Amino acid sequence: MLRQWLRFAWTEATCCLFAALFFLGLALVRVVPLPVSQGDALLVWCLGVTYVLWLTGWETGREVGVIAAFHLVGLALELFKVRADSWSYPDVGVATVGGVPLYSGFMYAAVGSYVCQAWRRFDLRIAGYRPVATGVVAAAVYANFFTEHYVPDLRVPLAVLLLVVTARTTVWFTVGARRYAMPLAVSFLLIGFFLWVAENAATFLDAWRYPDQELAWTAVHPAKVGSWSLLVVVSVVLVAAVKATEGRLYGTEADRTVWTTAGYDVPAETRSGAPARR
Repeated sequence: MLRQWLRFAWTEATCCLFAALFFLGLALVRVVPLPVSQGDALLVWCLGVTYVLWLTGWETGREVGVIAAFHLVGLALELFKVRADSWSYPDVGVATVGGVPLYSGFMYAAVGSYVCQAWRRFDLRIAGYRPVATGVVAAAVYANFFTEHYVPDLRVPLAVLLLVVTARTTVWFTVGARRYAMPLAVSFLLIGFFLWVAENAATFLDAWRYPDQELAWTAVHPAKVGSWSLLVVVSVVLVAAVKATEGRLYGTEADRTVWTTAGYDVPAETRSGAPARR
């Protein structure tokens, strides 16, 4: 059992390489004298990291496309939230739009990279996934991050709705030679928790500041775990759409046997013969 936990931890660490390199860059620009602003230097670092990871084959071309999409999705949210005074950036250089440094989108890109890497390295497959219903909830979640400033916050109702549409959705993943299962909603919560931990580290390094951190750093409120968990839904839905085109969303014959034994409905795409795992 200990060996399996160590394998799992190591695979998780490799999936977080993009995020780890982002934090390394964030730390370096704080201590290394630079001829440009720290925000601009971090943008160059992130672009270089993305290029090197693609060049070495760590990220595939399609995964780099996903990273770029997440960068744009995140940047749009950042532009709105900074204008709404939800948080601010202390380091704004030339590569800045509306008070938001362009490197900020890479923080969301790091989440997209993690989901892509986890899908490949854990050989993820989904049972009972409802792409349309889950996609609609994900779109509503993303929209709520904007509309909450004008109408009542629907975060809690959306979380309940998410639990309903994913009640029968299970994620299967491989560690070593063994196959394990986890409810999809649980994975959202776990990833959200670790993103909250990462957020505390990022604000400590002054990547951005919440209003209550202007005078001195304080820990981010634990309620943010829920916000991050909901945002992860958007990430998973986008990556799942890509994996569906690759034939890597639903499982193989071995997964179908496990699903049936566990009492889960076999997806129609799987019954018709999904491509074998690669």
